Formats: sequence, C-alpha cells, structure tokens
Amino acid sequence: MKLEGIITPIVTPFHRDEEQSINYEATKQLIDHLIAKGVKGIFILGSNGEFHVIEEAEKIEFAEKVIGMVDHRVPVYVGTGACSTKETIRLSKKMEELGADALSVITPYFLTPTEEELVQHFTAVAESVSIPIILYNIPKATGCNLSAEVVGRLAEVENIRGIKDSSGKEENLKAYAELAKRDDFDLLIGSDSKISYGYALGASGAVAGTSNVITEVLVELDRALRNGETEKAEELQKDIDVLRGVLKLGTVPVVMKRAAELAGIAEIGPARKPVLECSAQDDEKIKEMLQYYHLI
Repeated sequence: MKLEGIITPIVTPFHRDEEQSINYEATKQLIDHLIAKGVKGIFILGSNGEFHVIEEAEKIEFAEKVIGMVDHRVPVYVGTGACSTKETIRLSKKMEELGADALSVITPYFLTPTEEELVQHFTAVAESVSIPIILYNIPKATGCNLSAEVVGRLAEVENIRGIKDSSGKEENLKAYAELAKRDDFDLLIGSDSKISYGYALGASGAVAGTSNVITEVLVELDRALRNGETEKAEELQKDIDVLRGVLKLGTVPVVMKRAAELAGIAEIGPARKPVLECSAQDDEKIKEMLQYYHLI
C-alpha cells in the first residue's frame, strides 16, 4: 500500500444534543463528498477528528461505521495513539480487526518520553498488528518531537511505513525526506502550509486538514505538483492561506467544522466541549472566506 495523495483527516460530526453524540448521517455525507472530489484517503480520529475527547467505545463504533461507509473506495487511516503503550496496542488491534487499512500513531503526550522509550513504544505497537503504521509527529500538541535518529531506527521495523509530520519545521522535513528515499518508507506532510515544500523534498502525500472544506484546492495542488505545473501550484498553495487565516478565530477544530457546515457539505455540528461554538461575528468572517472560494 502506497501512502500518497491528499488524505483528509476528517472532522468528526456531532449532533447539537446534550451528549454531543456522533452524527453518522453527516459523516456519510462528508465522506461521500470528499471521495467524489478526489481525495486519496479518509483519516479518522486524528487531531481534527477530536480523538482526544472521544471515548474508546465511541472510537470503535465510529471506525466500524466509517470503514463500512468508505467500502474500499479509498484507504481508511485510523488514529490509535494514546499515552500508554498498552492502550495504543489494544486500540490498534481492534482497528485492524475492523478492517482499517493503516494506523496513525501519535507520540505519547503529556509525558516526554526518552528516545529509547519512543523506539520501544512504537516497535511494540507495530509488532502487535500486521497493517502499516504511520508515525505522527506534532510536537506543538504533544511536547515531544521525533528526532531523525529515532525515526531512522523505527523505519527499520517492517510495518512502520511512514511518518506524518505536522511540526512545520523544515529541518524535520529534510531529515525525514532522506529516510523516505527508501522504497518502504513514506513522508506525509501534516502542515498544509508546507505541502509544496514537502513534495519538492520527495513527500508522497499530505494529510491536509483544510481538505475538509476546500477539497478541490488541495486535490488540484497535489495534481499540479505531480505534473510539474510550478506556477499553478504556487497559486494554489497560496490560496490555502485564506482558509488558514480564519482558523485562528476559534479552538481547533471548531472553525473548520463551522466552515464545512456553512459551505453546505454536511451538518457537521459543534466541537465537543470545552470548545465553544463560533460567534455570529466569526460566522460572518467564515462566510467571507467561503465566498473567496465560491463555496457559498
């Protein structure tokens, strides 16, 4: 399985009920919309998917339903990372059993593991399943950066097949790109502002949060970069900044969810509390952004 193209880390749609329960009808609408627009993968239970506020039983049910909804049209990537190795293994085994195509495993957060602890953690998780594992580096959220040395050691593990880097740090991308020159290890860009830069280094794809809303821009950017259409790619890369500019209006991922909702993609609903919904003033700014992309 080649990890490539635009992979959407989908937001998890919730109802506006007391429980903020998962909205499966909206989930199906979002998935069908994204696949019709040409994304190459559906990634669930990542940062944009609010994995950190979803209970384990909900994660299992959500994954089972999403895998059924996607129905092999594109690969399904599932985030299974947790603070403990034991919990990560338990969830990873369950997701493999449900039919996930690959797993994304974030570095343990809150604590700051040593390099040896990280190597042993990821190796134990990889050895517990047979499907591909993607390392997930997002130091601004975890307080832990995966060094090139650690990633180099982990790339030797048979089913550790790539890394998604959301650090936005060029030194990380350069080091990981060197490792991705191997046949069996891929670099996925997790910072939407660095897609063109990452592809120039040899990245095979991007896990692009903004593709929840401006799917066509991201799919076209991927195509332009692969076809060597430099000028067009520069324009498209710059276009992403209009959406990125409004994302700071609220706590991740509430603005992305509201944008997808206002664009009429699906009734995405709120982010789970403690994250609050967007204000009426924020809605106006989000609508202005959507008008730029001709989405309303």
